[in-house]
Amino acid sequence: MVRKSKTPEKYERGTRSYTMSHIRGKNTKIEVLVRSYLFRRGLRFRKNDKRYPGHPDVVLPKWHTIVFVNGCFWHMHEGCKKFSMPKSNVEFWTAKLVRNHDRDILQRAQLEADGWKVLVVWECELTKDRREQTLDHLYRQIVGEDESEETPTIAEA
Repeated sequence: MVRKSKTPEKYERGTRSYTMSHIRGKNTKIEVLVRSYLFRRGLRFRKNDKRYPGHPDVVLPKWHTIVFVNGCFWHMHEGCKKFSMPKSNVEFWTAKLVRNHDRDILQRAQLEADGWKVLVVWECELTKDRREQTLDHLYRQIVGEDESEETPTIAEA
């Protein structure tokens, strides 16, 4: 039995799959933004290093720090306006996003157990009005100039 939806389909048949296949997993705009800022500040790093759990977006061996640049939707940024659970196919999306979230927690624990400092920059922290403050704070956390426990913009994952 085929269920007919009361709301019209947003995409033509086959278009949704094509659209979703073009969502990139690495070298996203926000990742490039963070990496270019860190490079301009003189930090050298490896990107998307497969030797570490989670294939971190930025690995700074000299500072023994790993940075993940997370999209608010894909990593379930709690309390963020950019994250909301999809209204259609709820079972699939809930399972997928919870799996991503749980995997992030496990990978962070593994990295910290190996002695790495793990930092997360969220997509919502890189809006134009907060970008400079967030990136400056990230830089200071990496080089150790910001030893305060309170982190107003960057979540210490």
